[in-house]
Amino acid sequence: MEKNIDLFLEMLNIDSTSSKERTLSEFLKKRLPDGRCRTESFEVGDGTENLLFSWGDPEVFFCTHLDTVPPYIPPVLEDGVMRGRGSCDAKGQIFSMYMACLELADAGYDGFGLLLLAGEETGSFGAKSFRNVHPGGKYVIVGEPTDNRMASASKGTKSFEVTVTGKSCHSGYPEYGLSAVELFVDFVNRLRLVEFPADPELGATTWNIGRLESSNPQNVLSSRLSFRLYFRTTFATDGMVGEVMDSFRSSFVDIVPFGGDTPSRYLTLNGFETTVVAFGSDAPQLSNFENRILCGPGSILVAHTPSEHVFMEDISKAVENYVRMYRMLKSRKY
Repeated sequence: MEKNIDLFLEMLNIDSTSSKERTLSEFLKKRLPDGRCRTESFEVGDGTENLLFSWGDPEVFFCTHLDTVPPYIPPVLEDGVMRGRGSCDAKGQIFSMYMACLELADAGYDGFGLLLLAGEETGSFGAKSFRNVHPGGKYVIVGEPTDNRMASASKGTKSFEVTVTGKSCHSGYPEYGLSAVELFVDFVNRLRLVEFPADPELGATTWNIGRLESSNPQNVLSSRLSFRLYFRTTFATDGMVGEVMDSFRSSFVDIVPFGGDTPSRYLTLNGFETTVVAFGSDAPQLSNFENRILCGPGSILVAHTPSEHVFMEDISKAVENYVRMYRMLKSRKY
């Protein structure tokens, strides 16, 4: 693997933050084919593309995503640690899965593929597009930073666009208006009082607010405030979240659901450490596969952060894991 680290650095030197991943896919179409695989490209429809490299007729698909979250951070390799945007989410997955494919091909195996999807970080658009144009297969191993442990289950997601409407007036005379900001505070306080049941497998339901915007001047009551509300749901609460949000609608509060993923369970194999995860991935959207596995190198705690990194020894371990998984799946001994 050491001789191929330059490939890892080349990938990391390409800015493939969401909507820019076409640059990376075009590079990989030229760089990855080894003379033994065929390459297919699938347009997503938004200027991006999915790629599938196949060694024989794939029964086992190694799969991860091309895009990374902004901002772009260039790579640095030092003392066995690769730093930079995508090092563990998910170019580290691309690199380790490709190394596993080469090792399998060198050992005379076939019947596997490397599937690289666009748009995971912004709604799994590549995965949704791929399932509509490809029959899938028996097994898909999805690479995400799980510390090289197999995820037995993942939380779901639910996203909502919320708009709060008030009435503008001079802030010196608030009795003549209605502050959208105060209505927002009431909304949040009410939501904090909701008791979502704990799930014995996935734990607590959590939520986060983003894209918060109210453009009123400081001396004018806000007439409009908008934000995104993003839930991490469990098996116990996935349906309940929608019901709660329906109850929060009023003449002042408009709520538009933006979909998401349902909590999911995944195939695990004997002899591997397991965990549960709270993050989303393409795995729930890949319904064209009979069995889904979620596993990869790196820690989710550093993904999406300025200090994103992966230990090269964990990349090596991931390669070993992926080769072992393929062999177990092909022999049905799990």
